[in-house]
Amino acid sequence: MLNFELYNPTKLVFGKGQIEKLPTLIPENAKILLAYGGGSIFKNGIHEQVRKSLEGFDIIEFGGIEANPHFETLMKAVEIIRKEKIDFILAVGGGSVIDGVKFISAAVLFEGNPVDILKKRIIFKEGSAVVPFGTVLTLPATGSEMNSGAVVTIEATQEKLDFGGSAMFPKFSICDPTVIASLPKRQLQNGVIDAYVHVLEQYLTYPHEGYLQDRIAESILQTLIQVGPSVVEKPTDYALASNFMWSCTMALNGLIQKGVPSDWATHMIGHELTALYGIDHARSLAIIGPNLYRVMFETKKEKLVQYGKRIFNLTGSVDEIAKEAINKTVDFYHTMGMKTKLSECAEDYAKTANFIVNRFEERGWKALGEKQNITLDKVKAIVEMSY
Repeated sequence: MLNFELYNPTKLVFGKGQIEKLPTLIPENAKILLAYGGGSIFKNGIHEQVRKSLEGFDIIEFGGIEANPHFETLMKAVEIIRKEKIDFILAVGGGSVIDGVKFISAAVLFEGNPVDILKKRIIFKEGSAVVPFGTVLTLPATGSEMNSGAVVTIEATQEKLDFGGSAMFPKFSICDPTVIASLPKRQLQNGVIDAYVHVLEQYLTYPHEGYLQDRIAESILQTLIQVGPSVVEKPTDYALASNFMWSCTMALNGLIQKGVPSDWATHMIGHELTALYGIDHARSLAIIGPNLYRVMFETKKEKLVQYGKRIFNLTGSVDEIAKEAINKTVDFYHTMGMKTKLSECAEDYAKTANFIVNRFEERGWKALGEKQNITLDKVKAIVEMSY
């Protein structure tokens, strides 16, 4: 195994009725910015639960954080915090709201132009001057409730960029699986695939000696395959909902990434599709991922075989198993309502590959992937194959 350090200070509070514990988790006498998205928390009663639990606290609300949080919107919250001298942020929402709050937390006390946090991918180490925050998760998908990364869109330039660091872990996260009961089917589908691809990014690389990490990753994949189609149809089933939510958290809380190589090229390319066309994050991953595996087939063949045997019980020659593993992955994506071609999700896409390659060149991104062998010509081939 590779050398690693594992650090995750987030207190995870999991299960039914846990929102009532909020007053014990937030510092006494804290002045709170309550941040959320489009207002679904009013329809499903979560807003009422949160406000009731925090009765007596000084709270200012900030809504309207987008599904792909915009830098421009988040900066409005930054100004409110500075003006009102707020000292704690509570994110109530899914990964986008939590990611947005991570940026707000970092930007309030940042010395310099806050856009550089994204443009320069600033790392906020433990002890950095940030505003502490906690989360109430309403949509399982990204694992942002228990990790230190975030992705934010700069609307002005149509860029979707990431940042993070050990100071960006939530102080706590409340995860109540019953909240998914009111979620639209599309969001549940997205959540399953988002988590699934998170695991693949950390697993589908090349053979190594991280045996336990592989087995943990495989167990998450198998669980998502088992519960994914059913939880979309029966979100009130607590066994399904709880295993779905916990799988999403485990997929990207840092554990399965330790001591092993990871890829993330599917995400880097997929982010561009979201920024350009507004395609849901999970759906951009479903478009790009299988074609990345096809273009990088020789590099990933051995791990594709392991994946095919252990997850789908495939048999045959090495090449047959590896190719069918990709096909089975696409089948699962289709089962979960994903479209896997860019032409099914966007118009005027013919120049997308060249646009993305040029943008990566401008950023100095010459190669991606676990071996840094996904060169720009490979990126172009992956995107064109995804048309």
